[in-house]
This record gives sequence, structure tokens and C-alpha cells, in this order.
Amino acid sequence: MVRRNNERRAALLDGAIEVLAAQGARGLTFRAVDTEAGVPPGTTSNYFANRDQLLTQAGGRVYERLQPDPATMEASLAGPPTREHFMTLMTEVVGRVSGFRSGYLALLELRLEATRNAELRAVLTDRVRADVEANVAHQAASGLPGDATAVKLLISAYNWLILEQLTLPGVFDEAERAALVRAAVERLIPADPTNPN
Repeated sequence: MVRRNNERRAALLDGAIEVLAAQGARGLTFRAVDTEAGVPPGTTSNYFANRDQLLTQAGGRVYERLQPDPATMEASLAGPPTREHFMTLMTEVVGRVSGFRSGYLALLELRLEATRNAELRAVLTDRVRADVEANVAHQAASGLPGDATAVKLLISAYNWLILEQLTLPGVFDEAERAALVRAAVERLIPADPTNPN
């Protein structure tokens, strides 16, 4: 019987994220999640039918936790439609995503696992595609400068920059990372929204 306590399910998924980040996909077992979440043995198996279900739902949970809060979303729409405001938003995004280190590392593990698991690959592909489309739509709705291609290029560049920061932090120091965030925006987003060139 699958349990329905949403708070417990979220706690178990958070435990799964931590296990994925610390031990990789091979370490993700129901017992490891029970231990990480501090629940009695057998709890995780009461909430998830199998390991694949745990993997796919853990991926969804990472994205839930990465969502900006309502105040951040409101600020992004309320600010002036300038490249400088865009820069502020991109700095917040990079900081928010890299600040959830275990979530980002868990997503990397899930992506690697998805190369061998078609169902997980489909779930992650749909989720990432939806995330990209939402970012492009938000960009258009905000009135900020830049087109869909610029948004997609920034997502790609920042994902790699965050990957370096979380896995090989000695590659770029903090000042250089900040400069790279700024340089990416300056090169891809026009200073004058009425003149994209």
C-alpha cells in the first residue's frame, strides 16, 4: 500500500537527493534513504513502489526546490527592462542554483542514470524542456532585452559554470565566476532593448 503523507514523502525525497549527492546513483537504496531521512527502516518502501519511481520523483523534487520564491518572481517582472536588471536576475539564479549543492549534484547523477534508464530520461527531458520553455516565456513576458536564443545560451553557459563551481571549485575563484556571469549577459543581451545589435 502506497502511503499518502505528503510531508513524509517530501522528506524522503529530500533524503534521496542527499543520498544521490553523497553516494551517487549506486548508493540510492531504500535503506539509505530511510537512514538519511531519519525514519524507521522500511518507510521508504511504503512510499515508493520501486527504485525507478524514487529516482524520477527525486528529480522532480529537486526542481520544486529550485523554483524561485514569489517575491523573486515579482521582482523580475517589476524591474526596469534593462540589461543591468537582467544581470541582477542572472546573478540571483546562479546563486540560488549553486546554493543548492546537493540538489544540483543529485541532478547530475540522475542525468547519468538517465543514459541507461529510458523512463527516467523521458521524465528528465520533459522537465528540462519545460523549464527552458518557462524561462523563455518569462523572459518575453518580462519585457527584458534578449531573445529565446540568448536565454537558451545563458542557461547552457550557467549550467556549466555551476557544474565547475560545485565539482571543481578551484577552476574559477568567486570574483572570476561573477565576472563570467556578467560577461555572458553583456555578450548575449543588448544594452538597448530597442536595438538588438
